[in-house]
Amino acid sequence: MINEKKTLILRFSSMGDVVMTIPILRCLEKKYPNEKFIFVTRKKFSPFFGEFKNIIFFEADFKKRHKGVFGLLRLFRDLRKTNPTKIADLHSVLRTRILKTLFQLSFYKVVSVDKKRSERKALTRKKNKIFKPLISVHFNYQEVFNKLGFDIDLTKDHSFPPSKNLNLNTEKIELTNRGLVGIAPFARYSTKIYPLDLMQKVVGFLDQKYSVFLFGFGKLEMDIIEKWSKAFKNVYSSSSLGGFENEIALISNLDLMISMDSANGHIASIYNVPVITIWGLTHPYAGFSTFNSSPENQICVDREKYPMVPNSIYGNKEIDGYEDAMRSISYNEVLTRAEAIINH
Repeated sequence: MINEKKTLILRFSSMGDVVMTIPILRCLEKKYPNEKFIFVTRKKFSPFFGEFKNIIFFEADFKKRHKGVFGLLRLFRDLRKTNPTKIADLHSVLRTRILKTLFQLSFYKVVSVDKKRSERKALTRKKNKIFKPLISVHFNYQEVFNKLGFDIDLTKDHSFPPSKNLNLNTEKIELTNRGLVGIAPFARYSTKIYPLDLMQKVVGFLDQKYSVFLFGFGKLEMDIIEKWSKAFKNVYSSSSLGGFENEIALISNLDLMISMDSANGHIASIYNVPVITIWGLTHPYAGFSTFNSSPENQICVDREKYPMVPNSIYGNKEIDGYEDAMRSISYNEVLTRAEAIINH
């Protein structure tokens, strides 16, 4: 169709941020079934887009074809060939700003996400900290599309898809008559990781009543996960699931996910799985809570003891004397909340 309306959506990383766009995309597909949306991101994120009919996945290959300055110009030319009518920049980093400028010079309408940088700075600074919740990133994304001329409302237009079909292909995992609990004990930065000795206690208690799946990435994390899965009878490593798509399918069928401030919590939340998030030197007030989350499921460090929390948005900054901040969170608090959710 020559006059088909197409909107480019730019969000290159990270996994959690890409996943946070999914509820927005569902609203767009529901309200605008006759329009096309082209989501531009990295190939590894493609499994999240299989549920959509009018959202096209476009691979941004920053390792080869779209690498460097000349690669970015090539990406611009590649994207122009899709004949878009509007561009939504959900990333607002140097790459997307350059693309935004190029599109604007070609008379395209482009709207970038407002990251509320001044409010974030006020929340994370040491002196004169303004400790109040910022608008959720989900609603910041929603604002971009409404500025482009769409009319979506996450609180009214969103609906969850059914759980994905499980295809574990293994006889080693016992799923019958036991609740399914996922635990993602790691995060990109150490300031966001619940102490592993305490997390091991959480795993050990849950092992007694539930089938527990542990999620991680990279050799160091998977080595710890493999040790725990061997030590506990009903604890399994995500490596036994047969690939990322099967991991997502399992997550969509969980009764509960326990996660740090990291991507696995976001993945569970977009399939209406209850998520307990454990927060270190970051905080849910920064706007990165999982979708549709309840405040009682967000377990944070004791700010009376550690008043400088949060000191960064992404957890990439340490604070001297705050090394044990997450130990102010009792593992019993995590377990009590987990039982309340599963037995609800």
